[in-house]
Amino acid sequence: MNEALSKEMQQHTYGIMNDVEDKHWWFVGRRAILESFMERIENGLGRKDSDLKILDVGCGTGANLEMLAQFGDSEGVDVSDDALEFCRKKGLKVHKGLAEKLPFGDESFDVVTALDVVEHLDDDVAGLKEMHRVLKTGGRSLIFVPAFMWLWGVQDDISNHRIRYTKKQIVERLERAGFKINRATYANISFFAPILAGRTLMKLTGIKPESENNVNVSALNGIFGKIFSSEKFWLKNFDIPFGVSIVIVAEK
Repeated sequence: MNEALSKEMQQHTYGIMNDVEDKHWWFVGRRAILESFMERIENGLGRKDSDLKILDVGCGTGANLEMLAQFGDSEGVDVSDDALEFCRKKGLKVHKGLAEKLPFGDESFDVVTALDVVEHLDDDVAGLKEMHRVLKTGGRSLIFVPAFMWLWGVQDDISNHRIRYTKKQIVERLERAGFKINRATYANISFFAPILAGRTLMKLTGIKPESENNVNVSALNGIFGKIFSSEKFWLKNFDIPFGVSIVIVAEK
């Protein structure tokens, strides 16, 4: 993703994201699922003392980076000065850089994450190859991307997404980048039907909010967050056949 597009996106989303990502049901539920995947990655790497060296590519305003810190030395990289400033105010270790040209040496990290980031890239395989390069041999990458082009919505437009993937598409791109896939599953089946219905209604009526992240459901955030978060229990043992997003664990 180039800097001009990032600046255009941040005007619409970074301020909103920083305001809502601690309480909005989508961010809360996603973090719960990602945290459960990180626990299994930590166990799979045989590391129990929270000493992993972790890089979050496209760290945004930092909420995921704060979650990742419980598993080790976490740092982030992002192209947006605004996003990085939000992170620095939270005391997070961050760097400016492109996903397609990461400012780190080969084999620098035990875990590399890209959480709703790959879909922004003009050349997603190039970005994934960079993540593969900076990952240590035997390390893991945790990827989270949106699913299905026919679920395209307002948030995809204002966030300058390039694509929503099928599981097959993102797996193929990761394999082209050199990764071995440990696990790939859809996620957020809980809100698949209402999100599909809402986005279909918006397309039919032409009514669009400024940002789907900013739709006021504050009274229901707690309930919705718990519903979405509960998928982490199912995902401990089973894959989900379809959903709004896709989660992948890949290995170098």
